[in-house]
Amino acid sequence: MSAGLKTASARIADSSAGDTLEVVLAGDWQITQPRPSWALLRPTVKPRRVIPRIQDVGQWDTSLLLFLYEIEQWTRAEGAEFDPAALPEKIRGLLSQFATAHDASPPVDRSARFLTSVGGATLQTWNRARVASAFVGESVLALARLVRSPRGFRWSDCLDQMQQCGAMALPIVSLISFLVGLIMAYQAAVQLRQFGADIYVADLVGLSVVREMGPMMAAIILAGRTGAAFAATLANMRANEEIDALETLGISAVRFLVLPRLIALTVMMPLLTLYANGVGILGGMAVGAGVLEIPPAAYWIQTQSIIDLSDVTSGLLKSLAFGLLIALSGCLRGLQAERSAAGVGRAATSAVVTSILFIIVADALFAVVFNILGW
Repeated sequence: MSAGLKTASARIADSSAGDTLEVVLAGDWQITQPRPSWALLRPTVKPRRVIPRIQDVGQWDTSLLLFLYEIEQWTRAEGAEFDPAALPEKIRGLLSQFATAHDASPPVDRSARFLTSVGGATLQTWNRARVASAFVGESVLALARLVRSPRGFRWSDCLDQMQQCGAMALPIVSLISFLVGLIMAYQAAVQLRQFGADIYVADLVGLSVVREMGPMMAAIILAGRTGAAFAATLANMRANEEIDALETLGISAVRFLVLPRLIALTVMMPLLTLYANGVGILGGMAVGAGVLEIPPAAYWIQTQSIIDLSDVTSGLLKSLAFGLLIALSGCLRGLQAERSAAGVGRAATSAVVTSILFIIVADALFAVVFNILGW
């Protein structure tokens, strides 16, 4: 290696003494400027010891550390000794950190194994089921206490919740139910018209709305509207520590906050279902009169002939269960929410998803039970 070789402002010089090689660095070492490369300048005769030194170095940055690291890596590969004792203490420390970061072991796959994931999911599901069961038990006990002593119940809160989840929901229930009945009638008319069975549109729409679509659509609407509202309200109260204040005063949050909402939605759900049934039949009647030219009187008589009390009763039983599930899901998610603004949003979303899931599962169970009972 020729002494005094220059590359821009950064330069190096070497001197050998026996089996020891001394490398002197001088000049300005900037990462944006060219610098010497040890891969091109390394000696042909392999020394047993390499000593780097700093002499007349002006400005420097990581470019200097990279060059020193190249020397250290080369000496390690050649089995020589790299002696940084002659370097300033600051550069030695930075070089040590640089080498440690560069020589760090590769990332290890820390993802959980399949059995671990299954076990964790099982425990999480068990804990959630235990919490939900405890909440349902508290609600049942609160309802039993209400039956024994109704005077302590806040009926004004319950009536207010009935107005919010009942009367205030009539516009959206009317729109959705009417459109559902209209769509079902139109789709049935396209097929039945081919066989001259236009009048049976009333049978199809009437049975479908009363037994299935009326309770289902009303429940889904209230799950997105009222269930989310319950969860958001209770989650916001939890974030503001209002629920903690109630419990500190010895007031049960389930009896004070959950029970009025539970009773209100359970009572109003069958009424909204009856209303949704009537509006859905009107939607089918509109298609019958406008598309199939069926007189409204004939359509209504045909509807009455196909629907009996068991059909209406099955829909009302479903609506009772749906209302109970929506109220429980919304209140449970609200009480479990995190104490933050983000937790309020997540609680509302979780309440809607949980409610709809329980509605679908409950509807499937009702279908099996009603088939067994011959309804």
